[in-house]
Amino acid sequence: MKNFAPLLKKSFAAAVVGLLLAPLPALAATPALAAPATAPVAAQKPHQVESPHGTRSDPYYWLRDDTRKLPEMLAHLNAEAAYFQSESKPYAALTEKLYQEIVGRIPKDDNSAPYKKGNYRYYTKYVKGGEYPIYARTLVTPAGAAKGGKVAREQVLIDGNKEARGKSYSEISMPQISANEQLLAYLEDESGRRQYTLKFRDAKTGKNLPDTLHGLSGSLAWANDNKTIYYVENDPATLLSKRVKRHVLGTPVAQDELVYEEPDNTFYVGVQKTGDDRFIVVTSASTETTESRILDANVGNAEVQIFAPRIRNFKYSVEHTQSRWVIRTDWNAPNYRLMTVPDALIGDRARWQELIPHNKDVFIEGFDLFREFLVINERSDGLLRLRTMPWGAPQQSRFIQSDEPAYTTRLSINAEQDTDELRYNYTSLTTPMSEYSVNMKTGVRTLLKQQAVLGDFKSSNYVTERTWATSRDGTKLPVSLVYRKGLQRNGTAPLYQYAYGSYGASSDPAFRSSVLSLLDRGFVYAIAHIRGGQEMGRSWYESGKLLNKKNSFSDYIDITDHLVKEGYGAKNKVFGMGGSAGGLLMGAVANMAPEKYAGLIAHVPFVDVVTTMLDESIPLTTNEFDEWGNPKEKASYDYMLSYSPYDQVQRKAYPAMLVTTGLHDSQVQYYEPAKWVAKLRAHKTDKNPLLFKVNMEAGHGGKSGRFVRQRETADEYGFVLHQLGVLK
Repeated sequence: MKNFAPLLKKSFAAAVVGLLLAPLPALAATPALAAPATAPVAAQKPHQVESPHGTRSDPYYWLRDDTRKLPEMLAHLNAEAAYFQSESKPYAALTEKLYQEIVGRIPKDDNSAPYKKGNYRYYTKYVKGGEYPIYARTLVTPAGAAKGGKVAREQVLIDGNKEARGKSYSEISMPQISANEQLLAYLEDESGRRQYTLKFRDAKTGKNLPDTLHGLSGSLAWANDNKTIYYVENDPATLLSKRVKRHVLGTPVAQDELVYEEPDNTFYVGVQKTGDDRFIVVTSASTETTESRILDANVGNAEVQIFAPRIRNFKYSVEHTQSRWVIRTDWNAPNYRLMTVPDALIGDRARWQELIPHNKDVFIEGFDLFREFLVINERSDGLLRLRTMPWGAPQQSRFIQSDEPAYTTRLSINAEQDTDELRYNYTSLTTPMSEYSVNMKTGVRTLLKQQAVLGDFKSSNYVTERTWATSRDGTKLPVSLVYRKGLQRNGTAPLYQYAYGSYGASSDPAFRSSVLSLLDRGFVYAIAHIRGGQEMGRSWYESGKLLNKKNSFSDYIDITDHLVKEGYGAKNKVFGMGGSAGGLLMGAVANMAPEKYAGLIAHVPFVDVVTTMLDESIPLTTNEFDEWGNPKEKASYDYMLSYSPYDQVQRKAYPAMLVTTGLHDSQVQYYEPAKWVAKLRAHKTDKNPLLFKVNMEAGHGGKSGRFVRQRETADEYGFVLHQLGVLK
């Protein structure tokens, strides 16, 4: 399942490139756990899951404990942790070697490319021995610099390492500076459950103000009076983003004014500021529908105005510049088009004028506004690229080109509109993330920063390519590949195949230095661009959701068959990986074609589809009806039941499997994979390993800390290589 995150392209938090409960009784420390001789066997207890279409037996339902304190449940997770420890011990040395390789490629101290906003340049940095980012800034023109004086002194706004001291989990999100550049607002998560606390800091003194707000979602926006801030309050039970409020510094939180409350539990709510800092935008969004409200950022107690009323199956997003709005919308445009409307005419969709027309072969993913230019991030042939265009002169538009067959180009932080310089990010499976600045008038391009990869890495030692598989229904499926130069396509190499394929989220080819540990051991790494993503436009998404969801699963299997047939991988050395909704993919593939895979890795997998979607008290359930279907409807219930990995577990042989979860996961509750693993243990007829790793101090995104989280990658790769008999 997913988490709604409004576009935060103007936020300070976006500089970091790279997803409520109080502390609970934890498992015993892993090294102290006794290693069991056999896999844990969960007790089976009678339980009936009710629905309008009958009941289903769920003997492992008891593993659900919303308090995370049930002794019997914790004892079972302890047993799984001990089993994971004992089964992974034979390749522990390999895992440690992998970990050292992976972190050895990451610079211990590093800075992002600074970007200008007002009188400062903002950036993040890492220091040797630090796990967390440090948010800092310097004056653009320091006093005395023009006369040969000292350069600007760095001002540290937040040191993530200090904030994390004594905490098992720490994440700083959405640091934002007030209009007068003196106050900092930021969100902090201390459990991994994505339930944030809002804090304020005096940027000059570094001291926090007494104002503190709890139980919030991950978005906020300052008004321009330097004392009013807009935030989103979550429902304490469902954790849904529900209420937009405004807080005035120095006043009691209880007096915060309600700006908007979302009545429909199928919608998420977020707030953000427009790129010209003129307006606050409150966005309510579901899978199929959007509604935006705007407030004047120059008025502390501004009134809300609806931009365009919600209509079922009508989506739009808005941005502002020079007394007019630009709208990205799917109104009579499945692949989206851009439209515009003057300030005085908002509220009526009929007043919108077309700016960039719909193109059935081009999907408009996003856009950015400058005083003299419009920049469009668009997708065609499965690739994401950028087009710049002077206002009113589409014939003068130009693309930012690439020499590689599979790549990703997307907008970076463009914090000011009054400039000719566009900042963007470029990456491919062989090119580390690179941030560029291009002059939109002259076309001159400057490399600002490229992700450093330590060691003997050379991009020229690796090859990336694009191939096309054919699905069982005749659809052409794009696949991005990378492998070590010199690899023979003779059907002997191990193949590692990744996919996601839900929510219209595209799995664009991007560089990951950790993957080098597989490539250097002879692997071919593949990204399967299956339906359910949006790589090939909106229709690609529509054909992989709701009653078409099984296309995602069959696409993945058909791509595997294609890659094996074409000699990219050996049929007995194929490994699949996916997380969250991609974990659902792994679960479905395990049931549909287990014989085609030597191993599957399912991270935080959404596998108990029907039971979760029937329970509206679970965070995110109601927001997902347009993605998976509402099981109260018979057709949706039957269809989801026919592929739900938990419900479709059968008595048969399964491949080697590694499953992970986080106890505090608010997106996919820990008990989904816990139940799934328990049922698999009771039904599988093979002797292949089934390991379940529970992270007791994290949520959906795993542990915090840039090096600590690489332990999880090393565990995954160690598991895969061990199945192949690789010892080093």
